[in-house]
Amino acid sequence: MQVLVTYYSRTGTTKKLAEHVARGVRQVPGVDCLLKPCSEVTREHFLASDAVIVGSPVYFGSMAAELKAVLDGFNGIRKRMEGKIGAAFATSHHGSGGKETTLISIIQAMLIFGMIVVGDPMDAGGHYGVAHAQGEGRAFRDDAAKLGNRVARLVMRLSPTFEGGAGAGRPTTTRRDAS
Repeated sequence: MQVLVTYYSRTGTTKKLAEHVARGVRQVPGVDCLLKPCSEVTREHFLASDAVIVGSPVYFGSMAAELKAVLDGFNGIRKRMEGKIGAAFATSHHGSGGKETTLISIIQAMLIFGMIVVGDPMDAGGHYGVAHAQGEGRAFRDDAAKLGNRVARLVMRLSPTFEGGAGAGRPTTTRRDAS
């Protein structure tokens, strides 16, 4: 199982938060984490991943244009992304700097890709995803790790090959109802 954590970061703040998201992914045995800035992400990275967690700084209440361009460029693989897990995180300079609308802009793209979108876990706030303002402390870094961990655990639970996962015990052929 693989989780891709990708981000755009001009000042390094979003990159740091991405590293904490990746830390949470890596806490789950059996799940590999691929951490890459969006400028290095390829279609193959998207397709090879069971989940994608995307992060952006807030730019006018939306994701960075550089990240949007990458997602727009992957439009041709939409159908092959259907059913994969997606999650988002955002950073801003100011505490009320449009982080929720930025998260929604990322989530909208994931929904268009047909992904199963999850927010952060209840013990990390239980909202659209992790949102971090510059200067906030350890709790936000821990919340980022919780988001990564949640996505990695869901990947394992939904895997048809994982014992106890969503596909465990299901027959490999379809049976018709005799009625």
